[in-house]
Amino acid sequence: MLVSACLLGSNCRYNEKGVLDENVRALMEVADLIPVCPEIYGGLSTPRVPSERVGDLVKTKTGADVTAQYQKGAREAWKLAELFSCTCAVLKERSPSCGHGQIYDGTYSGKLTEGNGVTAELLLAHGIPVFGESETEACLTYLKNQG
Repeated sequence: MLVSACLLGSNCRYNEKGVLDENVRALMEVADLIPVCPEIYGGLSTPRVPSERVGDLVKTKTGADVTAQYQKGAREAWKLAELFSCTCAVLKERSPSCGHGQIYDGTYSGKLTEGNGVTAELLLAHGIPVFGESETEACLTYLKNQG
């Protein structure tokens, strides 16, 4: 299973912080976890200016278009999912890369809108279910039903 590296404590988020999410860590007991950080894979630095999706684009708070970097990172995460035969992913909620179901709305006001991050969108398009860190129970149920 792919997992956002920041949820495993890696300091790769835009603000150079990661948090070891105990619910995500508990998934190690039932699956092999493949940590990914699509933003890093796309060539972005840590720390970096925060970004949000604006339609099909991803723009930093200062207005720079970083869509290409997010798309490259998504493709790299997908390659790992394919290489390791991942059956699902647990990704950072609300992220312009990893968010699933709800992401920040592009106004940098903290408001959420329906949608997926670039990586979540690509994984879903390839049939890989995506769960957020608050959905680990649903992920466990999915895994149990798979095998």
